[in-house]
Amino acid sequence: MEQNKNIFEKVIQFGEGGFLRGFADWMLQKMTDAGVWQGKVVVVQPIEKGMCDLLTEQGCRYHHIIRGAEGVETTEVGVVSRCVKPFDDWGAYLALAEIPTMRFVISNTTEAGIVFTDTDRPENAPAVSFPAKVTLLLKQRYEKGLRGFVFLPCELIDRNGDNLKKAVLQYIDLWNLGAEFAAWVERENVFCNTLVDRINTGYPKDDPVLSDYPDDRLLNTSEHFHLWVIETDFDIESELPFSKAGLNVIVTKDKLEQYRTRKVRILNGAHTSLVPYALLSGFDTIKSCMDDPTMHEHIRKCVFEEIIPTLDLPREELTDYANSVLVRFANPYIKHYLSSIVLNSVSKFKVRALPSILEYKKRFGTYPPTLIFSFAKLIEFYKKGTPNDDPAAVAFLQTHTVREILANETLWGTDLSDLAGEVERYANS
Repeated sequence: MEQNKNIFEKVIQFGEGGFLRGFADWMLQKMTDAGVWQGKVVVVQPIEKGMCDLLTEQGCRYHHIIRGAEGVETTEVGVVSRCVKPFDDWGAYLALAEIPTMRFVISNTTEAGIVFTDTDRPENAPAVSFPAKVTLLLKQRYEKGLRGFVFLPCELIDRNGDNLKKAVLQYIDLWNLGAEFAAWVERENVFCNTLVDRINTGYPKDDPVLSDYPDDRLLNTSEHFHLWVIETDFDIESELPFSKAGLNVIVTKDKLEQYRTRKVRILNGAHTSLVPYALLSGFDTIKSCMDDPTMHEHIRKCVFEEIIPTLDLPREELTDYANSVLVRFANPYIKHYLSSIVLNSVSKFKVRALPSILEYKKRFGTYPPTLIFSFAKLIEFYKKGTPNDDPAAVAFLQTHTVREILANETLWGTDLSDLAGEVERYANS
């Protein structure tokens, strides 16, 4: 491709699914519309079968509709210039490394995407794993003497940028690609750790809004809320001026873990502390719980009185985020079924709610009553409800006493016998 056609291609995007199209591409379009950024995205289809053919048929354009209690907003997204399918044309994929204006690599290859597979080989065309593809792209870039990339992985794993970089360096070592190349990867490329947060509801099947866009088979929908936390020392705003477009992007040098904890404890913790109780009470969706005074009050007490006091970010920031979570839960356009959230509730409670209980006790000397009540309802749900979990865990909870359950270190990572009296107070209440 001639250079003048590539002059504004700045982003290589691994993934063409609804999330990236309604998150990263939407943000790039917002910056474009605000007149603060110029650039185009080349979408790489990371697996053999995907949506790139459909995207190409539509001229790489689609509509994204944001809906919620705040209203409805529609954006026509046109920042994608073209698609590349490595399984069909490996050479076209490697040629992306030769475009001087290319600067950013955005990805969402699912949690299973950032993995090192020692069976992958450099002669494979294409390489199988995502990090292997990235390694060969970087090798091509290095050999052309061009500057490195800034990586913004959106995969929902802890330290996603660090893990991607680690896998790339493992491939360089496995394939004997040389110490100088490894040093260039370390020196000239930026691997950011990120946290993404937006409920993307995708193509609105059986929705009246389809009549307004009859020819858009890539019509995408989401909630209003969006958050991208990017941990890096690199001045990313100088090249991607998110703030100038009013986007909710936080660039931090060292606080990503605090924001991850905030999300896990408040948003996910609210879900986990509510769902077993709500299912036992006959509710079916998060929205139905938000519409019920008793359930709504339960969530508010968990979040504002018992979870937020255990977190270290500024109180106002935590309260603003919590309020946004409750607005999201009440979104009339999102049917978030409790039956889907309840999967593996024991392990979820261990990660999302139990730390708040233990930290509350550590800070205040007593256990938080609403979260303890939720713990009791979790156990009751496994005994009387329809849990969807590891059969061994289900069998244990169904056949043992509350005290025996809480003492099981395999389930909770620690002996919770001290909680037995507190939890038993709410059993069957």
